[in-house]
This record gives sequence, C-alpha cells and structure tokens, in this order.
Amino acid sequence: MLSEKTIKIIQSTVPVLEIHGTEITKRFYHLLFSSHPELLNIFNHANQSQGRQRTALANAIIAAAKHIDKLESILPVVKQIAHKHRSLGVQAEHYPIVGQNLLTAIKDVLGDGATEEILQAWGEAYGVIAGVFIEVEAEMYGQAQQQQGGWADYRAFRVEQKVKESGVITSFYLVPQDGGELASFEPGQYVSVKVEIPGEINTHIRQYSLSDAPGKPYYRISVKREDEGAGRPAGKVSVFLHDQVKAGDVLWLSAPAGEFTLDQQDSRPVVLISGGVGLTPLVSMLNTLAAAKTERQVTFIHAALNSDVHALRRQVEELSERSQNIHTYFCYEKPTAQDREQKAYDKEGYIDLPWLKQVVPTQDASFYFCGPVPFMRTVHGLLKAWGVPAADVHYEFFGPAGSLEGDADSSKEGNSKEGNSKEGNSKEDVSLQR
Repeated sequence: MLSEKTIKIIQSTVPVLEIHGTEITKRFYHLLFSSHPELLNIFNHANQSQGRQRTALANAIIAAAKHIDKLESILPVVKQIAHKHRSLGVQAEHYPIVGQNLLTAIKDVLGDGATEEILQAWGEAYGVIAGVFIEVEAEMYGQAQQQQGGWADYRAFRVEQKVKESGVITSFYLVPQDGGELASFEPGQYVSVKVEIPGEINTHIRQYSLSDAPGKPYYRISVKREDEGAGRPAGKVSVFLHDQVKAGDVLWLSAPAGEFTLDQQDSRPVVLISGGVGLTPLVSMLNTLAAAKTERQVTFIHAALNSDVHALRRQVEELSERSQNIHTYFCYEKPTAQDREQKAYDKEGYIDLPWLKQVVPTQDASFYFCGPVPFMRTVHGLLKAWGVPAADVHYEFFGPAGSLEGDADSSKEGNSKEGNSKEGNSKEDVSLQR
C-alpha cells in the first residue's frame, strides 16, 4: 500500500499532467521503441503515428493519479484493459520496461519540476498499479488456457469461408487448424488476430469482434476494409485480410476476451444501437438472444451511409422475421436512389431523440451501442437527455478510449457513417498502449 505522503505527492502532480500529459507520453513511446523495438510487434503502429495512443495513455495516467487513494474504484477499467493485454500477449516482464521509460519521460519533459521526491512517488505508485495488472492478467491467462477448448498465446485457425457482406465489410469464418474443440465466448467479446504481412518487419496484431453467436463450430469476424483517406493511412491489416487472405489460409488468434458483453440474466428489454462496422459485437448479441428464443423485447437499430455499405442486413432481418420479440430499424444518412425506391430504411439522416422514443418502447431497458466515436457521442447524448440511468448504458470504443461527453447535436457528423478513426474494427488498449 502507498503511504499518505506518496498519495498526496501523486495527486499534486495532476495539474501538471493535465498540461504536459501528451508530451510525456509522446516522449515515453519514443524511448520505449528506441530501447525495445521488439515491442513494435505488439503495439498498433497506425495509432502511434496518428497520436491517438499517446492521448489515451495520458488520460489513463491522469485518471490513475486522481484516484490513487482509491484504486479499487478504477478496478472495472483495470479489468477492461487487462482483457486487452491478455489478448495481445502482454507479459509481467513488460511492466518494469514500461515503468522505467515512463519515469524517464516524466523527467525529460518536466525537467527540474520532476524532483527526486516526485519521481520516487511515481515509481512507488507505478509499482502498485503494475502489480494489480499483473495479478489480474495472470488469472485471465489461466482462465483462457484452462477453459474447455481454451488455449494459451496464439492458435492457428484456418479460413473456412470468406464472405463479402457489403462494399467495405467482409466476414471470415475461422476453424481451429488442429481440429480441436473451440472455446466458447460471451456475445460482444473479441479475438486478437496476429499476421505477418510480406514486406513488413514487424508482426501486426488487431482485435476484431466476434460477429456471430457462441456455440457455432467456427468463429466469425467481420472486417471493414480501411483504405487511405483524408489524414488517415490505409489499414495495413484490414487491407491485407481483404486483398490477400483467402479460404484455406491460416490466421493466428488469441482466445476470446473483452468486458463489453451482453447481460443474459437481465430480463428487461434490450436495445442494440450500432453505427457502421460497430454492428459486429451487437449482431453477436442479437444472434445470441435469437438462438435462446428470448422473451425479452429486443430493439436493434443500425445506422449506415446507405445499403451499399450496410453489412449483415439480411441476417438481421431474418432474425426479426422469425421472432415477434425482435424489432429492427435502419437509419441511412444518404440513401441511394434504389434505397428510396425500395423503402429500404426507416429513417433518413441521423438518429435523433424523437425518433428514438418512437421505436424504443421504454427507457427502462438495457442499452448497448458501438460505432465511430462521433456516432457514440450522439447516442450517449440522446440517452442522457432521455434520462436513461448510466447503469443501463453500455458501450465500447473501437480504438483508444476517449470521452463521450459533449453535445449530441454537435456530434452529428459520423452519426451514421460507415467509417471510423481506427483500422477496420480493431480495438485498442489504454494502458500499455499498442
């Protein structure tokens, strides 16, 4: 445990960290990769180059400093991060390396402001926080390996089928190459996919949601191809999967992980709201509810640019047709002429509160949403304005964690856009950043 003196010193550094946090984490990553280039096999290079990773890490450090006197209050966040660390293969021996480079970065950026007393306090605090992560992750590694059909590290999977779902999204049906049993998972969880791309020095790891229900003889991931765009490089892994991986090829997967999961014990209505490729974990939840022949009222809302980029639509419609408890709605930002002719959508433009109240029977429900950050900010703002309790609101970022606070109206750009600011639908870390 930390002494009261150490806690006060750490908390006193919060204002400085709020000013210099991203500068410190930028320096940290430079030091880390210069001294340990092998860690580039774990970290997401695209998010490094775009600066999103250092911002997320800075926010995580500030949060830890603010709550250093009650670390138990951030345990849910620790578990979320630990799931991602376990899926990536982060090991206990990585933590001292990170700690050493973080303290050096603090000293380099703050100069004389980083006194020996402050550095010592942060060294002690980091040791305690790292210890919590190591303990939680060790338990997760054990569970992943010891569960029925489970495994440690990465396991070879054969691409049994490759299916184009829309103009930008393709599904990969994956089965164990060894013919062994397949571990179950919670709807909403993801796997890490590790690939070696010809011409690339390092391996690349991305995390993709499992887009079908558990209990199938395969895992399915549905990947959005990320081509080069304004201020955004092409997604190396998503382009590789789309262009070069074919049926019969082998991909290496971690065991399923993740905290964004459907509460199947809740008997109240459930509302699933997705934007673009953010539908993947929610389709898994929907398939699971349908397979269980749920008596819960289920509302599934998907926002997309138009039918050209709307993936898995027919599968979702079929579930709705087979169950009187499942109701589906589609919102298209810019419908095509054919969409208009066929009346292929329920709302044009963006999801707004009056329409949401029309299609969702009650606010006494569990709400799950996922998609591009602007879309998520909009949905979060609408639910907040409607008075939905925070405990009933569940979401997950595709990319380094950010903030959903903000004006829903001002977040309309991206409300239904297919794209988002990460590669494909890969998830990122917020601690030992990829």
